Amino acid sequence: MLDTKPLLFRSGHQFPDIQRKELSILQVNLGYRCNLSCTHCHVNAGPKRTEEMSWDGIQQVLEVLKKRSFQTLDLTGGAPEMHPHFRYLVEQAVVLGTEVIDRCNLTILMEPGYEDMACFLAQQRVRVVASLPCYSESNVDAQRGKGVFHDSIEGLRVLNQLGYGKADTGLILDLVYNPGGAFLPPPQQRLEQDYKQHLLNEFGIEFNHLLTLANMPISRFGSMLLSKGWYEDYMQLLHDNYKAENLDGLMCKSTVSVDWQGNLYDCDFNQMLELPMRTQMPRMMQGGIRTARLSDLLETDYNGNPIAVADHCFGCTAGQGSSCGGALG
Repeated sequence: MLDTKPLLFRSGHQFPDIQRKELSILQVNLGYRCNLSCTHCHVNAGPKRTEEMSWDGIQQVLEVLKKRSFQTLDLTGGAPEMHPHFRYLVEQAVVLGTEVIDRCNLTILMEPGYEDMACFLAQQRVRVVASLPCYSESNVDAQRGKGVFHDSIEGLRVLNQLGYGKADTGLILDLVYNPGGAFLPPPQQRLEQDYKQHLLNEFGIEFNHLLTLANMPISRFGSMLLSKGWYEDYMQLLHDNYKAENLDGLMCKSTVSVDWQGNLYDCDFNQMLELPMRTQMPRMMQGGIRTARLSDLLETDYNGNPIAVADHCFGCTAGQGSSCGGALG
């Protein structure tokens, strides 16, 4: 695990204290199993990972959605579709009137046993947020594996045929861009125009929005930075491009992240660093402070609580800013 203690770089400042606002998004990591092993993956997901949320955990997610006024259920992984109870969870959440987001790697739609997944997503009117880190085949395959670009394009074609990304269908298809190295994303609006023009002209593919995400210096990407001796330079880049105006839009202020074991974190990145959610009145148990749990959301309002921060948080405020919803600035 990478060291998360605050560092003082040439910028001379640590990440500021921030507090949570009213919760509106429940982001649930269903497990780390995935059909891909991408170099930028901050959860170290892959085909050999076996961790997944239990049936009781799935039921607890639904119980929380019933009691709390979460507008959105944001499902992540790994490949969330590979969880055996993915479809059940989506169906039940939709019945409750909750918007469901599926963070899809696109290639899963081409895997044996998942050929009807795209149809299921369309029937449930799930918003698809799909990873496509570049519109260049060589760049995508370098980041995600040989043949991934081809399968991603085929997955996008299937979604388009069902109405995703088309005007007036209400079936939202957003794409996600991650840099292919230790640099910040380019301006989101300009890159979105390039994506739309290229994908339409070359492949006849349409989508709604492009979301640009900075690579977080943790897990697999962080290990790559360390192995190449780039870690401190990348952290300096994030510090040098810090913008205080991005603080108000940080996703952690309105989102709570749940891991496959039911533990609560301020964001998906803190989850991977095992940086626990801070509470104003921590529950004590033998051996130390009790980790906040999914079941606590049935009784506790975390509005106004301090958010656990460390040096990696500069990845969300650098440049245009970065969140699961794309650029902040």
